[in-house]
Amino acid sequence: MELYTVDHEPLMSVKTLKQEGNNLLIEGKIMGAMPVRAVLTPDQARAALGLLGFKTFFFLLTLLFRPGSKH
Repeated sequence: MELYTVDHEPLMSVKTLKQEGNNLLIEGKIMGAMPVRAVLTPDQARAALGLLGFKTFFFLLTLLFRPGSKH
């Protein structure tokens, strides 16, 4: 999975998402060079849900079924 900046430049390449105990471990590279391992805890996942409004939450539910954009 690739994450891009608003200028369509590669920001992060996610290699794996896996469970580690009660957390989600995210491994990848930032800007194609710097390896990174990030941990999403249950508390932080709940905090992220608090940032979403109804419209954004609905958009995330339908995101998988939308056509991709061409860069």
